[in-house]
Amino acid sequence: MKRRYLAVFFKGPGNYSGYLPDVPGCVSVGDTLPEMRTMMLEALEFHMEGIVEDGDPIPESVTTAVDFAQDDPEHDVDHCVVEWIEVEIPKPAAQDAESEHSQAHQAA
Repeated sequence: MKRRYLAVFFKGPGNYSGYLPDVPGCVSVGDTLPEMRTMMLEALEFHMEGIVEDGDPIPESVTTAVDFAQDDPEHDVDHCVVEWIEVEIPKPAAQDAESEHSQAHQAA
């Protein structure tokens, strides 16, 4: 199963930083926008693995826009990029074992 989340990337003086509004605690940084995209996807995949392993619910993707009411010169943000990021939600370990058992049984 795949899920799409809105990603928000900020370009600062030396790098990009980003977060996913619907996935609390999932943040990343990168030197360039392409690196930021890669790092955010890796962070999201790792985050989802932990959520599934812990048996916690997968966060719903509900954010469809981000409101930038005013520029904030205090944080020295040059510009922002908002885009969708898609991640494969891992199956729980018990479900994977069940699937492997079923496949082995069908092959026999």
